[in-house]
Amino acid sequence: MAETVADQLVAQLSAAGVKRIYGIVGDSLNPVVDAVRRSGGSAKGGIDWVHTRHEEAAAFAAAAEAQLTGTVTACAGSCGPGNLHLINGLYDAQRSSAPVIAIAADIPSIEVGSNYFQETHPIRLFNECSWYNEHISTAQQAPRVVHHALQIAQGRSGVAVVTLPGDLAEKEAVGRAPQYTRPAAPSVTPDDETVKKFAELNNKSKKVAIFAGIGVAGAHDEVLAFADKVGAPIGHSLRGKDFIQYDNPNDVGMTGLLGYGAAHAGIHDADLLILLGTDFPYEQFLPDDVTTVQVDIAAERLGWRTPIDLAVHGDVLSTLAALDPMVKDKRNKSYLKKMLKRHDELMTKSVGAYTKNVQDLVPIHPEYIASILDDLADDDAVFTMDTGMTTVWGARYINPTGRRRTLGSFTHGSMANALPQAIGAQLTDPNRQIVSMSGDGGLGMLMGELLTVGMYKLPVKILVFNNSTLGMVKAEMLVAGLPDFGVDVPGVDYSALGTALGMHSQRVEQPGDVEAALTAALEHDGPALVDFVTDPMALSVPTKITPDQIMGFAAGVSKLVLGGGAGEAMKMAKSNLRNIPRN
Repeated sequence: MAETVADQLVAQLSAAGVKRIYGIVGDSLNPVVDAVRRSGGSAKGGIDWVHTRHEEAAAFAAAAEAQLTGTVTACAGSCGPGNLHLINGLYDAQRSSAPVIAIAADIPSIEVGSNYFQETHPIRLFNECSWYNEHISTAQQAPRVVHHALQIAQGRSGVAVVTLPGDLAEKEAVGRAPQYTRPAAPSVTPDDETVKKFAELNNKSKKVAIFAGIGVAGAHDEVLAFADKVGAPIGHSLRGKDFIQYDNPNDVGMTGLLGYGAAHAGIHDADLLILLGTDFPYEQFLPDDVTTVQVDIAAERLGWRTPIDLAVHGDVLSTLAALDPMVKDKRNKSYLKKMLKRHDELMTKSVGAYTKNVQDLVPIHPEYIASILDDLADDDAVFTMDTGMTTVWGARYINPTGRRRTLGSFTHGSMANALPQAIGAQLTDPNRQIVSMSGDGGLGMLMGELLTVGMYKLPVKILVFNNSTLGMVKAEMLVAGLPDFGVDVPGVDYSALGTALGMHSQRVEQPGDVEAALTAALEHDGPALVDFVTDPMALSVPTKITPDQIMGFAAGVSKLVLGGGAGEAMKMAKSNLRNIPRN
């Protein structure tokens, strides 16, 4: 049998290091799927097909693998609804800088433009969630388009979409595919004049603070050495946490809606704020009256989120290396000591309060579960977190070790990401402990992926924070001065679903059973699901509470009481008011 365009495509993906294609078979995609079959799978040097239950989950899983490995991963969807379903997961991949190539199969070439069955024009649909989006129209064109897609997905750390009509995929391949070459990560050093200005700002500032993002990956020790030299507390974004918080004596936590500790105070009370490798989007949590320097390898991000006084185009490692000889060692570290003291007080009085004296409280406080999980999980575990309150608990209580990773929809904010991301993470490393911190809202949205876990017998540990409500939305409504509405759902026993699928499953309603249930699940050799019935009134309390937020919350609770919800308002107060930070 002659090599087809689909065969050539699969060979190009394999040569680029792609191990798996996540998706659902069918229709216009069948020639590609059959080429995958003929490749013999990864065990024989080919590619594996991973059958997810929804293409959105396929894109999430591919992006999780790409984030953990740093190499291109693939997903695919058949024409029409199949590739439409990819879009949300691809938006997340693009915003997470995950190198993913998506194969969007299309209707027969001759039918394009005729309002044919399942016609959707993929070339228009994927523009905003990709760096590269091209349609293959001839066999001669195919290998170059695929090559470009692979190079751009890897080189720009994002999504590339290739639209391939099913009839064209079956045609005989023409020509040789260009050789794929993976580029090494670049080193970008700012110009001498910029480095000099940066050093001058450091040297004349008495109170320096650092806010670090994922761009500090690979520069942990260098950032700490610089911070020690200038006496700077180090706050961080959620995506930066894995790479900077561990073994960090200058750590003052996070700011923003998920914030904890003294990060907010540290960056607002400083004379000089240094933003290192962060694209933190919430300008309302950044100061507008502090001299600010931003360092980023992507020049277009400089000054994008907040006004800056000095734009430094460079990677963090190279920039600090150039800066170090010009920076004076500050002997006065009083600002750092002040922020560290404040951080310790806040962690004890606010964040720490959530996990104290709750061993007997029913329903279970979700913060307590997260804190126990942090103690029991492996030092190199991967945690995937659903968007919403589970991200809050994970951000505050799961501590990095330098080997652990946390994944979520941290820049796109999609629901239902945790379970499909856990699938991709587990397939990437079958022997690594993968924990899905799933909200009942998120799990319910893509619950079909429990079938995928069962089908492949993946040893994913699925922890359901089951409060029968959309907790983050409840908090949003109350802060906006609205009574919560449409957020509560009937209780579901998710452990029964796990049992039906042959998983190790347990439903936990008493806090005294939390540790034993987590231990049993983490030690189980295979898929495990633990359904924790948690307090629906446990809401996130920001580290910095504004008068507007207090007024909004008070107004919302007042409306709740006037609407007949006095009992719910009292429960909410008991669950949360004791944890409001006090200055």
